Amino acid sequence: MTEQSSDVILQRMMALHPKVIDLTLDRVWRLLAALNNPQNDLPPVVHIAGTNGKGSTQAMIRAGLEAAGKSVHAYTSPHLARFHERIRLAGTLITEDYLTAVLDECYGANNGENITYFEITTVAGLLAMARTPADFTLLEVGLGGRLDATNVIETPAVSVITPISIDHEQFLGNTLAKIASEKAGIIKRGVPVVVGPQPEDAMDVIEATAARLGAPILAYGQHWHVSVERDRLIYQDETGLLDLPLPNLPGAHQYENAGAAIATLRYLGQSAEACEAAVTSAYWPARMQRLSTGKLFDRAPNSELWLDGGHNAAAGVAIGAHLKTLAKRDTYLICGMLNTKDISGYLSPIAPSVQALYAVSIPGEANTLPAHTTAEAAQKVGMTAHIADSVHHALDMIAAQNPNARVLICGSLYLAGAVLREND
Repeated sequence: MTEQSSDVILQRMMALHPKVIDLTLDRVWRLLAALNNPQNDLPPVVHIAGTNGKGSTQAMIRAGLEAAGKSVHAYTSPHLARFHERIRLAGTLITEDYLTAVLDECYGANNGENITYFEITTVAGLLAMARTPADFTLLEVGLGGRLDATNVIETPAVSVITPISIDHEQFLGNTLAKIASEKAGIIKRGVPVVVGPQPEDAMDVIEATAARLGAPILAYGQHWHVSVERDRLIYQDETGLLDLPLPNLPGAHQYENAGAAIATLRYLGQSAEACEAAVTSAYWPARMQRLSTGKLFDRAPNSELWLDGGHNAAAGVAIGAHLKTLAKRDTYLICGMLNTKDISGYLSPIAPSVQALYAVSIPGEANTLPAHTTAEAAQKVGMTAHIADSVHHALDMIAAQNPNARVLICGSLYLAGAVLREND
């Protein structure tokens, strides 16, 4: 089969529902039943929800389990460069032939009924994972939790909720409590839930949900603690203390993500060596990823080039804090965002560390903010802003002005994906 086989089926799947997002589980349950409920045949599941840090936390858990010799399925979204990135079977990205086969099977079983793209592709991922032997399954929620297509596991081994902040208000609600209620929807009766640091309003909701369902909580600041001392990550829980290297994923926010990953690994009975591998061996692209090779790098070889897909106010805070820890260097942003995001909330904490922003529209994305709108928002938070036709154009302009600049391409995972494809 050609590489385009799965693309053709994925394109057909886009037409099965008039909306990209329509939160309900009814269609998912119907299709799963038609496929003999593959979700019931998965290896033990770690289910991960939250606003920020889901992917990084999943990557660290996977690194720890694999270092312990375990085979691990992983499901994540969205993909960056290729759809195949969403489905990892026993440690390896799904092959084109197998992806095409399970997509085609799900498309046939759906029989033309309404179903969203994310729902039917999630079912395809569950089907592939159920048919492939492994020791664990890591499922990352796509949006929210309660009505997310991944929320079909009756009894996970453990649930994880990473930090919650305001995002996707049009689907999840406009307060932290409402959003937390949706995220807490992954908590299952009697199943322990590892909880990362949370705002008080969110934690109140999580605790109330867990209490109602008799789900034991393993919460940051209560049942486990993580801190940095002398450039070491110190993790402590009732089992004891771990003195570990700092995470290889950059940014201080990764310390708390590492804590949640370690708490999960410890609950699953993994060793100190597995916990160390979680922080030293994890790989998660487009999260303050340094680009040091490729076509984009070649356009500005003297620049320090970074890529990040964070896209909400909390991500802006994390990026702003990380930039302040880097060696002093003139820093420029190339930024493109979706029109559903809080662009001012995202840019405000980054603005003090930046010389100028070059605004771009996200290529091929119908919901992109126009570049001129991004530039206007940047100016309102005190940034010098310019408009560029593309990332290439922006990088060329920055390199012509300051060939030794630090350049951060940021604002959206969709932009990050386009960059990784361009840079290949």
